[in-house]
Amino acid sequence: MLWSLLQLLVEVNCQLPFKRSGHTATLIDNKLYILGGINSGELPGKDFSYIDFSVPFNTQEVSLQDLSDMNVVPSNIAASSAKGGANNNTLFLYGADLEKVVYTFDPQTDSWSVPKIAGDAITKFGLTAAIDDNGKMYLWSGLVFEEYKDDMLILDTINLSWGSGSIVNAPAARDLYAAIMLPDKSIIYMGGTNDMTVRVNTTNLWIVEGDALTLKEVYLYDTVKDKWITKNTTGKTPANRAAFSTIVGLDGQRLILYGGFYNPDSGNSDSSIYVLDLTNYNWYIPKISGKIPSHRAWHKANVIGKYMVITFGAGYDISAESDVLLLDISNDEEYVWTTTFNPSVIPVSPTPTPSSSSDSQLSNKFAYYNTPAMIGAIIGSLIGGILLSFGGFVLYKRNRDKRRKEHGIPVPDDDTYSNHSQEEMLIYSS
Repeated sequence: MLWSLLQLLVEVNCQLPFKRSGHTATLIDNKLYILGGINSGELPGKDFSYIDFSVPFNTQEVSLQDLSDMNVVPSNIAASSAKGGANNNTLFLYGADLEKVVYTFDPQTDSWSVPKIAGDAITKFGLTAAIDDNGKMYLWSGLVFEEYKDDMLILDTINLSWGSGSIVNAPAARDLYAAIMLPDKSIIYMGGTNDMTVRVNTTNLWIVEGDALTLKEVYLYDTVKDKWITKNTTGKTPANRAAFSTIVGLDGQRLILYGGFYNPDSGNSDSSIYVLDLTNYNWYIPKISGKIPSHRAWHKANVIGKYMVITFGAGYDISAESDVLLLDISNDEEYVWTTTFNPSVIPVSPTPTPSSSSDSQLSNKFAYYNTPAMIGAIIGSLIGGILLSFGGFVLYKRNRDKRRKEHGIPVPDDDTYSNHSQEEMLIYSS
């Protein structure tokens, strides 16, 4: 199985070594857990570590906390992972083992286990998992022994049971595609490949044999209605590609695409970053500042705070660039490549959101909050409001009494004032 996947990405004229590709990256409690993958064309390893995103850091000095000694998962490549479980704090790993379909990791006890799951499912590789707010992990298509599977497995990570979804009107089976859960509970799928002849030059990440699939069409799977819908896109459509990443912007209205293996003759290939406006499905290249890094593929991307965090991948010089990239996406008018991560409070104002295929409204749920800072801000606001109100009342009372004396109006003391009728109070307020 692993050899089939490696054959799919034979390196042509490879000059740049890379630390890791085809790994998983799962965010749980501000820790990004990174597992498995392939290293410079060698067989996959059992490397397991995490990066702490609760503290500031510079990408030139990223500290990985090694957990490999406690890793019981077989060496794996192109597996899928998600955060789920009853308390939404368990790492679920799918596609690491043919026999043991799912492994779980508990960050509270730093331990791996193989859960007993009701129902039957097979292990597939090269797919991208998406999970909803109800703990259901969607595993569409993928590769099994050089066969592209046309199915939708659904793992209930809370009740530990297998289910399946519709494939009526589903797109062609594939692997190495991008998938992300949208705020309206639909999953958007795009790109990938269903061509076993694909070969890639990992120096420039061009597809030199075979082809990837087009991004002129994207596909929505409505998890509520169990229904597929195809959307045609417009604008600066990215070139056909696979092994790229997508995340949803902080306002929930746009999808941000990064990297990938691509066919330079099939569309726009002059940027590593593209944005798909989810209100009209129009592609465009955003304004970007900062030091632009090398194009990467077979990496992973996560939204952490106000950043699109990209980890590892193929296509960059590991002696010159960091293994972690940070794209500040807090301003949709201009994204910024930066080397400094700051886990501060990010104010994100709710904005009108577009209708989707299921006619429900997107909502913003990607703001990143720092609890101590929020508490301090709330307390400070309350104290400031009380002092401001008290000061305003004193000044108001002083000026009111002065005006009344100037006009011959009697000024009652506090006890007298509190005993007046509502009508008398209105007169005094005039």
